[in-house]
Amino acid sequence: MFNQPKGLIPAALSNMGERFGYYIMNAVLVLFLCSKFGLSEETSTLVYSFFYAGIYVLSLVGGIIADKTQNYKGTIISGLIVMTLGYIVLAVPILATAENTTWLLTLTCCALFLIAFGNGLFKGNLQAIVGQLYDNPRWASKRDSGFQIFYVFINIGGVVAPFVAPMLRSWWLGVHNLAYNAKLPALCHEYLSVTDNMNQQNADNLYALITQVGGDAAGNISAFCTEYLDVFNTGIHYSFIASVAAMLLSLAIFLFTKKGLPSPAKKEKSETVSYTAEEKAAMAKEIKQRMYALFAVLGIAIFFWFSFHQNGTSLSLFARDFVISDTIAPEIWQALNPFFVIVLTPVIIVIFASLARRGKEISTPRKIAIGMGLAGIAYLFLMIYSLVMGYPSATEFRTEGGVMSGPWVLIVLYFFLTVAELFISPLGLSFVSKVAPRDMQGLCQGLWLGATAVGNLLLWIGPLIYNACPIWVAWAVFMGVCFISMGVMFGMVKWLERVAK
Repeated sequence: MFNQPKGLIPAALSNMGERFGYYIMNAVLVLFLCSKFGLSEETSTLVYSFFYAGIYVLSLVGGIIADKTQNYKGTIISGLIVMTLGYIVLAVPILATAENTTWLLTLTCCALFLIAFGNGLFKGNLQAIVGQLYDNPRWASKRDSGFQIFYVFINIGGVVAPFVAPMLRSWWLGVHNLAYNAKLPALCHEYLSVTDNMNQQNADNLYALITQVGGDAAGNISAFCTEYLDVFNTGIHYSFIASVAAMLLSLAIFLFTKKGLPSPAKKEKSETVSYTAEEKAAMAKEIKQRMYALFAVLGIAIFFWFSFHQNGTSLSLFARDFVISDTIAPEIWQALNPFFVIVLTPVIIVIFASLARRGKEISTPRKIAIGMGLAGIAYLFLMIYSLVMGYPSATEFRTEGGVMSGPWVLIVLYFFLTVAELFISPLGLSFVSKVAPRDMQGLCQGLWLGATAVGNLLLWIGPLIYNACPIWVAWAVFMGVCFISMGVMFGMVKWLERVAK
């Protein structure tokens, strides 16, 4: 299929469950932590940052385990099981109260750790196996397009996932004769914590929204707030049950198809090959050059993921606070990214193939540099738009209100960010598998994910600026990071092209 190695599609299908859970978490985690525990946005995004950094840091651990044991498939299976356990813990709906918040939040963080650790065992090692499919000279020229096809299939689950939590939440609210409102949970938490000392403007907003969602503003406000938070968050808990089902499906697919996937052979003890001192020095130099090239690209990847993964933090908050969400919940906009991945990848593959046929093939390092520029354009657009609209900080806008944005803003933004992602993420995986020494495939894929972890550790910076300054300042920071990274990458292109030959 697609003129690719047989194991590509089974490997991608095995990854779909993980992607399903990933996109549910990407869509709901920050907003869920705010609505369930009443955490500030800064605190919620800090938890989010550590969680997503943990996923990628632990991928390095997972790569080391697989390389040491030479048991890639067993490590992948263990990862799927551990992730499933984490989602099972999150699926249990328990009302957060002043008395149990400490241990319940701790339990939630433990569940997030299980998901991150399981992901670490799974993610990089499956990508390493995909890379091994292209070690066969027959398929070597198909490596870039193979990783792009792999990327399309694993994002199919991501298109569906962002709809699940809002759908289940709205259904559960409807069962209790209530309606959805994105701003109400924060006001409910504020009322329960300060009651009669609540800011008058916020109190007026609370009473208006209670009536709007089907409650009685003249009744017991504390009881209503408690009930609304319980029902609101229970619907989100149910979405984690869907994640459990998706993980079990991925596990079943992998167990059924794993025999058709490659496994790195253990080192043979047969004959000893003697090398001259000059040959040893040349081999050591080549490995060193490959690792230098790898770390150079990893440095660029840090800044890309720092900017791109704002989709789960400051951009998710922007969708909630500044974009009209009467008919479409803010979490649903996260489906734009995987949707564009699926739609645009075939177009990009055709363009790259056409250029290659005409002798104008674009190298992988050059594609990554172009991708950084496209990410910069996405934030340039959002910065200019925010300046034209005169948007203040999010904190000021939530209090005083203003003109909301149309959904088209998010569509344009995610279009450019997704094209940038397609120039960087699957091709970065391809580059890593190309330059990594044969006996360090799992480790090097883990290093790629480790670079993503470093970028994720910085995610909290976006919401901090978003709440403290006019929001165009946050977008200007990400724009600058992307354009500077593009310039650095173009400066290294010729060297990277030589090393990757």
